Amino acid sequence: MGKITGFMEFQRQDEDYLDPAERVKNYKEFVLTLTDSQAKVQGARCMDCGIPFCNTGCPVNNQIPDWNDLVYHGNYRAAVDNLHSTNNFPEVTGRICPAPCEAACTLNISNEAVGIKSIERKIADTGWEHGWIVPQPAAEKTGKKVAVIGSGPAGLAAAQQLARVGHAVTVFEKSDRIGGLLRYGIPDFKMEKGLIDRRIEQMEAEGVTFRTSVLIGKDFPASVSNMARETIFPEDLDKEFDAVILAGGAEQPRDLPVPGRELKGVHFAMDFLPQQNRVNAGDKVKDQIKATGKHVVVIGGGDTGSDCVGTSNRHGAASITQFELMPMPPEQENKPLVWPYWPTKLRTSSSHEEGCEREFAVATKRFEGKGGKVDKLIGCRVEWKDGKMSEVPDSEFEIKADLVFLAMGFVSPVQQVLDAFSVQKDARGNARATVDGAHAYQTSAPKVFAAGDMRRGQSLVVWAIREGRQCARAVDEFLMGSSVLPR
Repeated sequence: MGKITGFMEFQRQDEDYLDPAERVKNYKEFVLTLTDSQAKVQGARCMDCGIPFCNTGCPVNNQIPDWNDLVYHGNYRAAVDNLHSTNNFPEVTGRICPAPCEAACTLNISNEAVGIKSIERKIADTGWEHGWIVPQPAAEKTGKKVAVIGSGPAGLAAAQQLARVGHAVTVFEKSDRIGGLLRYGIPDFKMEKGLIDRRIEQMEAEGVTFRTSVLIGKDFPASVSNMARETIFPEDLDKEFDAVILAGGAEQPRDLPVPGRELKGVHFAMDFLPQQNRVNAGDKVKDQIKATGKHVVVIGGGDTGSDCVGTSNRHGAASITQFELMPMPPEQENKPLVWPYWPTKLRTSSSHEEGCEREFAVATKRFEGKGGKVDKLIGCRVEWKDGKMSEVPDSEFEIKADLVFLAMGFVSPVQQVLDAFSVQKDARGNARATVDGAHAYQTSAPKVFAAGDMRRGQSLVVWAIREGRQCARAVDEFLMGSSVLPR
């Protein structure tokens, strides 16, 4: 490493944030990228640990010690190339990945982990600033055509990899803009959408064709956003393309079947968040759900719930309360017990810091309202024993609720897509496909592959990128008999 004793000399420095009172006035990113000198110091903290568990803690197997050393020595040009050798979109993961690599960092056993995520963002942003990230079109075309269904991180990663080895790739997206849940789901204050736009320009220069507002298969359920103006059936794709990749997101939300669920003002989180993305893009949204001046209750303690909190703060909500069914996790994990795996511990997001009451071990019993509109939530405290939940006696309570967002995760990909392709499914409703062997990522349908959420269910953006890259290699081998793409 560049500085062998760096981990003993320097402390972890996280990226700075703009003040909450300032950042809630707009939807712009508020995390400040490390300076060159800060990144050098943070890169110096990377240990010569012998076995870099961070590499395997990272789903795309980033060569983290290598580019930490390059940053320490100021060689950003080489760091950009190294980072892109394993990750197609590091400017995305450097912003919204929860960084399982840091949980696996050897230094994290007895100290604070290396700031891997902040260095990754620094490298990616520096690459764009200097014009080092450019299109890489294939030298020769193969004459093979591949259709990619879904333009989220899995679909985009697969499309870019396949285009770079000469295949003609067409990406189909049911929304009016490319990006999937990166575009319509991730708030702009966490990731501005210009990052997607410049990647799309790069991929178009590499030969990828994008078709938006196109629905593949049958109609989607009302709970899933659909902006399609054109429908294409699987049999038409089968005639035109040599392979098809199903790379849509796990968009079927988990519902809450309690009395009063039908009242106006009770919404899925993904009814709410994409609307604000569209407004920020300059669209006029009819009947936009607004939290302004309202008492907001968010049900679900994960990232989607946190995004609802941050967006509601920017709307100017009167109050925001977030309920989580599970008990409050410990503030600090037992590192010797859980390292190098992702620990369960209390995580406070930037949105929580902007203003939110958080309650744990709370169940919703019913919603009540007047004139068909919700105005209160009736809940209770619960306790967990041996994995089973029970209501705490005499713990029922009510809370003012003008607006309720259901953010309890997603149960599966949209079943209509898998059914349209007659794909066999696993017990959770995902496309059944293995990740190993001669038929990796292949579904039960001829020449149809599946990757990302469509295959593994709801997961992280970094897992989607990994699966998109691996699926691209599997498709290339299927079409050509062998592949030079990395696995």
